[in-house]
Amino acid sequence: MKTLLALLVLSFAVSAQATVLVGLVDIQKVITSIKEGKTVQKSLEKAFNDKKTVLKKDEDKIKKSQEDYKKQSMVLAEQARMNKEREIQESMMKLQSKTMEFQKEIQKMEQDMKKPILEKLRPIIDEVSKANAVAMTFELSAAPIIYAESKTDLTEEVIKAYDKKYPGK
Repeated sequence: MKTLLALLVLSFAVSAQATVLVGLVDIQKVITSIKEGKTVQKSLEKAFNDKKTVLKKDEDKIKKSQEDYKKQSMVLAEQARMNKEREIQESMMKLQSKTMEFQKEIQKMEQDMKKPILEKLRPIIDEVSKANAVAMTFELSAAPIIYAESKTDLTEEVIKAYDKKYPGK
């Protein structure tokens, strides 16, 4: 019994001495660096710029209304002045609402476009981690490792492996 206990203690001591290699992957960098991710980024930028143009036109209309109001405010009747102020205020609220709606649309579009990439990325990270004899792999931004005795950044290898497996457009 003492021999068995001694063997167990000895095996734990030996395994405690073994260095655990920790892998790190910057998922955001992978997504922005792979060919497929660059295509997604271009699509998102185009959608963002299209929506930005629409908002700019609305904003310019509001500025024009405000300038017209300032010029006419001295000669407008009290009721007409109040109506014009209310119209401008409503236009500003509509612009804010449209801006928030566009932000949500862009965020949803980003999630929808990146989801298939992330699904294809998981097995590639597994493969690269195994090939590098990594015990655990962490995503840099989600769980930043402050200290690990032995760690390796797998980001570039993951990018190369992804582009090799999915050449993209």
